[in-house]
Amino acid sequence: MTASATPGSTRRSDGDLAGFRASPEFAEALQQIVVDLIELNLQGKQAHWNVVGHNFRDLHLQLDEIVDDAREATDTIAERMRALGSVPDGRSDTVTATTTLPGYPSGEQSVAAVVDLVTARLRATVGTLRTVHDQVDREDPSTADLLHTIIDTLEKHAWMVSAENRSA
Repeated sequence: MTASATPGSTRRSDGDLAGFRASPEFAEALQQIVVDLIELNLQGKQAHWNVVGHNFRDLHLQLDEIVDDAREATDTIAERMRALGSVPDGRSDTVTATTTLPGYPSGEQSVAAVVDLVTARLRATVGTLRTVHDQVDREDPSTADLLHTIIDTLEKHAWMVSAENRSA
C-alpha cells in the first residue's frame, strides 16, 4: 500500500506505475531477433528477384509472402522493444555485423537451389527465436507470446517452401 492509499484501497500511486523495463540481456535477445528478421527479409527479396527455372512464378510469389511476414515480425519485435524501454538497431552495418544467418549467394539461382537456401534461412531464423525464447519467457511471457506467433509463421513457410523439393 502506498502512503496516499487508505486502508482497504487498491488505488495505485503514480510512482508505482513505471511499468516493465527490459533487462539488458532481454533487449539483446530481442535485438538478435530483429537483426535476423531484417536479414531474412533482405535475403528473401534477393531470392525473389533472382530465382529462375521451372515453377518460378509460384516461388516468386511465395517469397513475397515470406518477405512481408518477416517485415511485419521485425516491426512487431522492434516496437515491442521500444514499448519496454529498449532501442532496436536495424542499421545495415549492424545487421551485417551481427546476423546469424548464412550469407546468400549472388546472381541467379535455380528454383531448387532457392528452395533449399530459403528453407535453411527460415530455419536459422526460427533457431534464433527458439534459442532466446526461454530467456524471454522468464522475463516477459507477453513478449514470448509474440515469439510463438512468429515461430509458427516461419515454420509454416519453411514447410511449404521445402515441399517444392520433396517427393512422396
